[in-house]
Amino acid sequence: MIPIRLSTPWDRIRGHWSAATWLCTVHVVTGAAVAAVAATTIVGLAMLAVLLVWTVVVPLLALPLLVASVPVFTRVQRARFAALMGEDIPRVPTKPVGRYPLTWLLRMARTGSTWRQLLYHLLSPLISAIGLFGVVGVWSGGLVTAGVAGRGWALGLDWMVALFGTIAVFLLVVGPWVARGIAGFDLLAARALLGPSLSDELAIKVETLRESRADVVDAADAERRRIERDLHDGAQQRLVSLAMNLGMARANLADLPEPAREAIVRAHEEAKQALKELRDLVRGLHPAVLNDQGLDAALSGVAARAPIPVRLRVDVPERASPTIEAVAFFVVSEALTNIAKHARATGAEISVRRRADRLHLVVHDDGQGGADPSAGTGLRGLGQRVGSVDGTLRIDSPVGGPTTIEVELPCE
Repeated sequence: MIPIRLSTPWDRIRGHWSAATWLCTVHVVTGAAVAAVAATTIVGLAMLAVLLVWTVVVPLLALPLLVASVPVFTRVQRARFAALMGEDIPRVPTKPVGRYPLTWLLRMARTGSTWRQLLYHLLSPLISAIGLFGVVGVWSGGLVTAGVAGRGWALGLDWMVALFGTIAVFLLVVGPWVARGIAGFDLLAARALLGPSLSDELAIKVETLRESRADVVDAADAERRRIERDLHDGAQQRLVSLAMNLGMARANLADLPEPAREAIVRAHEEAKQALKELRDLVRGLHPAVLNDQGLDAALSGVAARAPIPVRLRVDVPERASPTIEAVAFFVVSEALTNIAKHARATGAEISVRRRADRLHLVVHDDGQGGADPSAGTGLRGLGQRVGSVDGTLRIDSPVGGPTTIEVELPCE
């Protein structure tokens, strides 16, 4: 049987006077010092910029220092809450400074979290002043009245002992509640102003989902490259060997009975057809030339194998990431496949160019038009593939033609 221990009044008193109470008291006292330094610095820099605005130089120095000091004081306050109250206030994510600190300062000045943190540092002195007055007043009042009651007991003045003793007990019992209450109110203000807002939390979730999606896309592309290598180095080589052996048998074994020769001929043709289909499959997954020589060479091969004349222009002075190149190759390959199957076109033009951090692709054909992503012509999958890397897809295909597909892919 598990023994049941009932809570006694003494247990509740000891819990009332636990270490957490004293940590809350220290939290309030240290908070007043930190708040005073933060508010003095922020207000001082702001007044300096306003009063000496005519100098131009002083505001240009004071305002960046003010903006830069806000996250510093915020880190100090977060460390105080973590050390004394065991509360971890979530940090608002910010982009790294990079090579241009001025850009970072301007971004911080435009961010709503910076202004919420600034508001906390301006309100913190008021919260800390009320807390310091209340906590120090209760504790010191309790000790002073307890001393007076002790003095009355020494002098034999019962009325003094009863009066000041009651006040001392009341103050010393209320003291922990006051300390915890003020510290709790400070914590609520800090969570609301120093922590991330709802929009910040949504931005964090969106960024997390974007990174997760990018990891999935990269993993899928890496898996396609692995499958391509395995097929190229394994199954494709075996089919090549099989086709060669059957070809040699077909050429050398001329004295076999006719049924046997026909079987060898059929097997040889089937092996060559299977090898061709496997090569097409490997090229569709992720052609090796794309990794080795880039988009220009890979797309040139696709254009050369197309059943219609294709004019290709590639202007990519700097290569994109392997994932973006794979998506661009898929777009062009799938677009040419759709043109060959459905467009009844006599020619097509492909333009690929990179400008800054964007890769632009344009596929144009003179076919009958009427391309509709909902008709199951492969355009829906093409749009999904483009969207997986935050790209954009635009299709202009009126009935009667022509059809133009424009794709824009990020190259960050």
